[in-house]
Amino acid sequence: MHIWVDADGCPVEVKNLLYKTAEKRQIQITFVANQILTLPTSPFIKMMLVPGGLDAADRKIVETVESKDLVITSDIPLAADVVAKGAKALNPRGELYTDVNMGDRLATRNLVEEMRSQGEKMRGPTGFTSKHKQSFANELDKWIAQKRLY
Repeated sequence: MHIWVDADGCPVEVKNLLYKTAEKRQIQITFVANQILTLPTSPFIKMMLVPGGLDAADRKIVETVESKDLVITSDIPLAADVVAKGAKALNPRGELYTDVNMGDRLATRNLVEEMRSQGEKMRGPTGFTSKHKQSFANELDKWIAQKRLY
């Protein structure tokens, strides 16, 4: 099992939680980004630098992810591609994307994008809160526990 992180847009609080999780649970976590990140020194934490460009990190994650893996991302199209490969995706606010709910999430995202392109003013997401961090931690723990059973 491996955790891949779409690191460019990942909140600092989530990254810090992932660093601790990697050490405590001895799970490989790779942060994929188009800029160098300062990461703790650990045999369980790695950085994968990808060239700049539209969706370069996303493409690399999809190319590399396996069905037993988890991807941390707030990018719904990336999550859809990951789920299509049989893996799971978890957004930093604690929502686990699966083959059961991915279609609805993608449809909602596409509707919002279409409304924005037609000039509709849409509110963005609320700020990242401690409730989001706790929800993320809970879902991450559940995923790890399920993988450890197999």
